[in-house]
This record gives sequence, structure tokens and C-alpha cells, in this order.
Amino acid sequence: MKLLKQLLAMATIAFATATQAAAPAAEAPDALVKRISQEVIDTAKADKGIQAGDINRVNQLVETKILPYVDFQRMTSLAAGRHWRTATPDQQQRLSAEFRTLLVYTYAGALSQIKNETVDFKPLRASPDDTDVEVRSQVNVARGEPVLLNYRVAKSPTGWKIYDINVMGAWLVETYKSSFNSEISKGGIDGLIKTLADKNKALASRPVAKTK
Repeated sequence: MKLLKQLLAMATIAFATATQAAAPAAEAPDALVKRISQEVIDTAKADKGIQAGDINRVNQLVETKILPYVDFQRMTSLAAGRHWRTATPDQQQRLSAEFRTLLVYTYAGALSQIKNETVDFKPLRASPDDTDVEVRSQVNVARGEPVLLNYRVAKSPTGWKIYDINVMGAWLVETYKSSFNSEISKGGIDGLIKTLADKNKALASRPVAKTK
């Protein structure tokens, strides 16, 4: 489970350390993911705040870098399923914000665990005119077999954006979908938002857990 969280952290924050300049228009999605994945690994290793599990450093990283490259609204809409269509624009905005915050808090501790991992990418199986592709990779860890780590990436007017992650055969969106549906069935969209907000408050009030 700790390894799973670590890999999800790497994937979720994979676009966090992109440069301020826009990626070249002709850059392929797998080339983009490869370039930025290496940057996030290098940054996680070098940043003393992240290594110490400083949630403020993680939040700063996400707020300044991740938003232009990850489609959190699409992630949230897929996790909410059919309920997303009946939610008001305000509910959709609040739900997306709480879900994003939950992911940051959940995997903040895992970021500090990144030490000697490397990533190898598989050839991209896509046509030049495809606008929705899967980028496949494997994470090489110090101990154990390589772990498969895949990304679903869609082309938007502002460039390629990640909207789902697969670690060891489990898609991130599907992982949250059942719990989202359960909360919505009990308290509606507002009930789910409150549940996520309460979790985020609890996570914010305690130090980031680190493993030895």
C-alpha cells in the first residue's frame, strides 16, 4: 500500500514541475510525460521540504505548477459519474477543489519517499491525429519488480492534459468512483463535498506521515 501511494504520488504530481514556458506545440504526449516525470523525480529528491514531508511545500508545488497540466475537473466528473450532470456549477467547482486537495494531502507523505526511482516509457500506440491516448511506462524501484504506471492524456485547446492514472492495473478514477457513489447515495453531492472537506481538514491538522 505504501508503494502504491508513492507511485500514485509520482503520477499525480508528474506534471507539477513543468517549466513556466508552454510545451512545444509539436511535442508528443509521451515525450511531455517523460520530460516532466524526470523533472519531478529530480525535484522530489533535491527539495528538502518535500523530503521532510512539508505539506506547504507540496501545496505550493501543486498550486503553481500542476493546474495547467492536469484536468482535475474531468477527473472529478468521471469519478462522480452520472451524478456530475445533475450537480450545479457551484457544486461541481467545490467538488473538484476538495478532490484535488484530498489527492494532495493523501500523497504528500509519499512524495518524501521518492529516492532512487527511475521511469522507462513504452512506445506510444497512437495515430498522429489522436486526441485521447494512453501513455505507458514502468517505474523501476530499488527492490522488487518494475511497476506498470500508465496515464490517460487528452488534447485540449491549451495542450495535453492528464485525466486518469493506472497503477498496477487500477485506474485512479475507478478507485474513487465507488466511494463517491456511496457518499452521494447517502447525502447527495453536498454530502460528498462535506465528507471530502472534513477529511481534508483532518489531514491538514496533523503532520504528514512518513515511513522509515
